Amino acid sequence: MNFELHNQRILVTGATSGIGLDIARSLAELGAELVLFGRNRDQLAKLEKELGARTLAVDITDEAAVVVAFAEMPVLDGLVNCAGISILDDVLDFKAKDIENIMNTNVTASAVVAREAARHMIAHGRQGSIVNVSSQASMAALPGHLGYCASKAAMDAMTRVLCLELGSKGIRVNSVNPTVTLTPMAERAWADPAKRNPMLAAIPLGRFATPREVALPVAFLLSPAASMISGACLPVDGGFTSH
Repeated sequence: MNFELHNQRILVTGATSGIGLDIARSLAELGAELVLFGRNRDQLAKLEKELGARTLAVDITDEAAVVVAFAEMPVLDGLVNCAGISILDDVLDFKAKDIENIMNTNVTASAVVAREAARHMIAHGRQGSIVNVSSQASMAALPGHLGYCASKAAMDAMTRVLCLELGSKGIRVNSVNPTVTLTPMAERAWADPAKRNPMLAAIPLGRFATPREVALPVAFLLSPAASMISGACLPVDGGFTSH
């Protein structure tokens, strides 16, 4: 079984922070050549030096900018759709504009990037892999997460449709669905025991995920070891969605 990614060039969106940053670092450790999309130019410059990556400051919600970025894209073997946002509010208080923004980034923009990546792979004769970073929120109702849950459920549906339509081209499409993942932002957000402890109690393993515990399943799905896996939505949630 080959879990390494040598000689594979992989695009990672949302690579300048959070889970996307750890995914980029893990893929680099496994030998991948990286192209990184993000909006933080300073962080992109640091990652260019740290990982030897090609970096592009791209707002993926700007369809025209994404198309332009792909016009000069080196040949790709994989895509990790990791860019995303979350705006939390109770169902009696949410604003339609907030849900629109969540769906625009997490679904529409991710679909556009996947479309362009698939076109690019096909044009260059590549049989590649796309991994969408979804969430346990696609599989279970979470209070305050109406827009986010809806967007990640839509991403999983998108994963299945992409799998169906791109399979004949040799392109595999899967998603990973993590639980709370302890990025620096999440550590702050879940610091309050009153919020943290009920969620931990619902996870059979009794703990949250580390970013690397999400990054390595992504790497597996990109790798030749997962060559017959497509259309899967893989929980990386310590068992949260098992009950």
